Amino acid sequence: MGIEIERKFLVVGDAWREAAHKVAPMAQGYLNDLAAMDKGAMKASVRVRIAGDEAFLNLKSRELGHTRQEFDYPIPVIDARALLALCVGGLVDKRRHYVEHAGFLWEVDEFLGDNAGLVVAEIELPSADTAFERPAWAGREVTDSSRYYNLALSTRPFAQWSPAERAGED
Repeated sequence: MGIEIERKFLVVGDAWREAAHKVAPMAQGYLNDLAAMDKGAMKASVRVRIAGDEAFLNLKSRELGHTRQEFDYPIPVIDARALLALCVGGLVDKRRHYVEHAGFLWEVDEFLGDNAGLVVAEIELPSADTAFERPAWAGREVTDSSRYYNLALSTRPFAQWSPAERAGED
């Protein structure tokens, strides 16, 4: 069983761009929606992702916070394209930038389309209590705010958020 321990932060400024050593375009969608998860009808999200010339089917348990069960399986890109056509909600398009900082890999997601303007950084940790140095461009932590999760962004994209939500007021 895979366990994901991840922290999520809003990105401040563009200083991270100079440190990015790789970028990958990504398109992803979900075979279930946020309502099914919120009602308890499903206990895991089912995601299809095309990242560059690779594709994956991913299942992630529905727990708010930094630790979740995660299962990731490579699939043929042609199958992923067919599955994306079956997804509910909108597709999430983004560019993922890979940034090394103080011994850790940070993934900075620059969202496109209906989520344009949103930039979020994630760090995966080996344990929940692992200490890490937070870069200056990693702003407010949003790990416990479900609206920043990709499943939520596919259902209610950043373009539909109120000015207060965009400013980070919960």
